[in-house]
Amino acid sequence: MIKKISILKSNYIGVYARAWEDIAIVPLTIEDEVVSDFEEVLGVEVKKTLVNNSNLIGSMTVMNSNGIIVAQNGWEGGFEVEMPGRNTLYLKDKFNAVGNDIIANNHAALIHTGFNNTSRKKIEDTLGVEVLKGTIGGIKTVGSVGVVTQKGMLVAPEASEEEQEFLSKLFKVPVKAGTANFGNMYIGSSIIANSKGVLVGKDTTPIELGRIDDIFS
Repeated sequence: MIKKISILKSNYIGVYARAWEDIAIVPLTIEDEVVSDFEEVLGVEVKKTLVNNSNLIGSMTVMNSNGIIVAQNGWEGGFEVEMPGRNTLYLKDKFNAVGNDIIANNHAALIHTGFNNTSRKKIEDTLGVEVLKGTIGGIKTVGSVGVVTQKGMLVAPEASEEEQEFLSKLFKVPVKAGTANFGNMYIGSSIIANSKGVLVGKDTTPIELGRIDDIFS
């Protein structure tokens, strides 16, 4: 199932929420009808919170079935959601928008090339997967230009066919290039997906919807 939504009147829904197979974390002030969309389309339990006293949850977190990583920018107690069965890492690093700087599923993670080796090892231990440094289409903020689930991966059109083949082998899913929100290459800010469904920003066109649905269905 695929559905167009906005969160807090923004079509850049991936900035405000993060989801995996079983759970979604969303802002405290999210609209009730959008919570219902998460439950219906993604089949997840929805939990409301803040991260670093901010609604920018998608930019500040990344997770898979094994763990969740939360950017820690000096704010204590800004993330109070219980995540049973998951490792939790409060990561202090100069690259602190971890949702933009890390992309992961249950097979692997690709991270910003600027992460130091200590952070890379912590990310690896938390998510329980192989972690590589790299770019997508020459862009270091890999989480902003890609979306990956256990079924597929969509990347920005800047990614070459060779890169797409590499990413497919790394994450063990089919990979295609595409956009969302009327040609926006920063698809990580425009799409929230898992193996059960996809939520996209309301500016996404029918042609984009078809390509997104095809790779994630």
